[in-house]
Amino acid sequence: MKTKLSILLVLLSFLVAPVLAQEKTKKELKVERALQKQKEVEALIDSKNFVFEAQKVNPQGGRVIILDYNTYFLKFNTEKTTCDLPFFGRAFNVPYGGDGGIKFEGIPEKITVEKKKKNYILRATVKGRDDVYTLMFTIFFDGGATLSVNSNNRASIFYNGEIEAPKTEQSIK
Repeated sequence: MKTKLSILLVLLSFLVAPVLAQEKTKKELKVERALQKQKEVEALIDSKNFVFEAQKVNPQGGRVIILDYNTYFLKFNTEKTTCDLPFFGRAFNVPYGGDGGIKFEGIPEKITVEKKKKNYILRATVKGRDDVYTLMFTIFFDGGATLSVNSNNRASIFYNGEIEAPKTEQSIK
């Protein structure tokens, strides 16, 4: 009887051991998710088609301002870049009755992408209707990003936020 019981326990241990060995630890799952996110971000940068959503603004010589709503964006695309971001700071030559924000549409030129150890640097120049904007994105592997906007008529300003894939018509419905 004891031999049958010991044989049964040995067989059960062989059946249970592979199941326990296949489970991934939290650390392995976290690393796997980080690699997946990095591949998604890399695909967005390679396609040069993404949406930057601003969460914080850091004006030159001012304090960080947290943006309450996710309504401020910059849609970057090689065919047409659209921007609607708030502006806080010094403006040198702005038309009377202007809206106060950085709003433009244009085709980006001089696009360069540089890969570093922990991030990507994407630079582009966009000619708007009234101004020329120099954009510099620092995009991290986890999807976080900073955006520096320099223009001829305003002081430079920095935005913190995230990039994501643009929403298509099918995903909205």
